[in-house]
Amino acid sequence: MTTPRSILDITDLRKDYVTGDTVAQVLKGLSFSVYAGEFLALLGPSGSGKSTLLSILGTLLRPTSGSMRMLGQELSTATDAELTNFRSRNIGFVFQYHHLLPDFSALENVAFPASAVMGRETDAVLLRAAQLLDRVGLRDRMHYKATKLSGGQKQRVAIARALMMNPALVLADEPTGNLDRENAEHVMALLARINAESGTTFLISTHDPDIAARCHRRLTVIDGRLAGIETSSGPDDAGHRPMLAAE
Repeated sequence: MTTPRSILDITDLRKDYVTGDTVAQVLKGLSFSVYAGEFLALLGPSGSGKSTLLSILGTLLRPTSGSMRMLGQELSTATDAELTNFRSRNIGFVFQYHHLLPDFSALENVAFPASAVMGRETDAVLLRAAQLLDRVGLRDRMHYKATKLSGGQKQRVAIARALMMNPALVLADEPTGNLDRENAEHVMALLARINAESGTTFLISTHDPDIAARCHRRLTVIDGRLAGIETSSGPDDAGHRPMLAAE
């Protein structure tokens, strides 16, 4: 069996918040890896440190200590400018609330990450954005403003936007939490299809056990610690064995 390639390695990751003389330990020494092509669930109750962990993995928040190495680059010691550049090129985000720009069309919203990096829209950028919207089933809605789209359509636009820069990792924070069951099923089926067809790595934060069950592995954080790892036993999981180190 071929050993899967690690794209993200977390070692003894800790995050403290200091208020006066009080130190609140939010993350307490997490160590794990994420592998290329994984479809990984992140589970944990409210207050577990899950949101803080996602923010750190997305380079939006710095850890107090520990190592975070992605694509061979140590990010825990990177400058703000280096983190911004790395994030814009290598990490995609899908949020519970899509955070689309309301006055922009679906096409413009999807193109925005590349346009921001390049400083302008180009024909190549718009072509890729159009192709991504076609891929998520919104070819006929690409020129609609975000305010004219349904909730499920907005989330599909957000998924296309997350893929615009062909990121190594997509972080999805409760991507179906604001959708009804039917639209949630459509969104999860879309994410799973993109993962299977293109090998895009997904880390999906969720409270829904049905969604978690569809993932290759399930990483559970409780009280700031890695509390458990489960691995699917289906035939599609051959390349994703449980190789995390729990505290």
